[in-house]
Amino acid sequence: MWAWLVLLLAAPIVLWILPGNFFDNGELIVCPSRAFFDIECLGCGMTRAVMHFHHFEFDDAVYFNRGVLLIYPALVVLWCLWVYQTSRKLGVWPFGKKPAV
Repeated sequence: MWAWLVLLLAAPIVLWILPGNFFDNGELIVCPSRAFFDIECLGCGMTRAVMHFHHFEFDDAVYFNRGVLLIYPALVVLWCLWVYQTSRKLGVWPFGKKPAV
């Protein structure tokens, strides 16, 4: 459980340290619709879009996939929930504790 919390807290930092265009020139195609049919799906470009959005490069993010305007905030909310739940399970969540009597 501790490893999960460390991974959750480190992931945004690692993505911030990497350059915004880190995934732009990827040679590996992981999208099945692109690999098998050479057709872009609704999620194509989302990894690049999220990375640019994370670096506040909003024009580039929207260029790669407009869906990032919905997906990135959803990812942030999901990340916050995971951090909260994991911290509560480990007993390290510093907010909302009852004062000792």
